[in-house]
Amino acid sequence: MLSNKRIQELELVMEFEKVEECFKEVSSWIENVGRKGLKETVNLDDSLEMLLQTQKQFKEFDLVASEYCKRGQEALKKMDRWEDFSSVDVHSYRVKLQTYRDQLEEFCTQLDETRHRICETVRLYEFFDKVRRGICCAEEGVKS
Repeated sequence: MLSNKRIQELELVMEFEKVEECFKEVSSWIENVGRKGLKETVNLDDSLEMLLQTQKQFKEFDLVASEYCKRGQEALKKMDRWEDFSSVDVHSYRVKLQTYRDQLEEFCTQLDETRHRICETVRLYEFFDKVRRGICCAEEGVKS
């Protein structure tokens, strides 16, 4: 039984090394491109027109970022079996795996929050724009 468990651990290590390339690629993209893209949307513009432009640009970024999130999640799913192994030999791999998982979860959460914030801000600006136009029309009606 110990021999079988050891063989399974070695198979997992070999599998981890194959999947690690995907983790590294996703992690690198998050650090070098993804976080920068999210930072660009921290300050939203003051006009509806500029905000709509920002939303359009974010949608393009969001498509790519979501694909990286999906790839990272699929790679993590392949490594779910690691939860059953607790030997010292596998510990360093589990630590790496948890680091990738934490980074991916944090980024995907920030992506979702940014998507929601931009959408809600656009809706708010559109509402205020309608109110402003309604007030302008009402003022013109009073002047007539």
